[in-house]
Amino acid sequence: MPRIRPISDLSDHLAEITQEAHRSKEPVFLTQNGVGALVVMSMECYEETRYEDEIYNKLREAEIQAAETSQRFSHEEVMAAAWKRLPMHMNFIGRIAR
Repeated sequence: MPRIRPISDLSDHLAEITQEAHRSKEPVFLTQNGVGALVVMSMECYEETRYEDEIYNKLREAEIQAAETSQRFSHEEVMAAAWKRLPMHMNFIGRIAR
């Protein structure tokens, strides 16, 4: 169930709204004159939402690419290509960690 509060609560109850957003791990919707005005959410919730959006966008991009060609790859082909690229990236990550 969405958490909805009037925008006036933002100035009067900021700490409570902040705790509510962190505790529930859900956004808190603030309304002004009965209309949605702002959304308050924890950084954790925001980052999770961004991550989910990124995955959705990549899946959509893959669907578009798949519709443009009849070429298909098996699971084995995809994984073999990924494993070939992995050592290259692992070397790069190792240099950063030092």
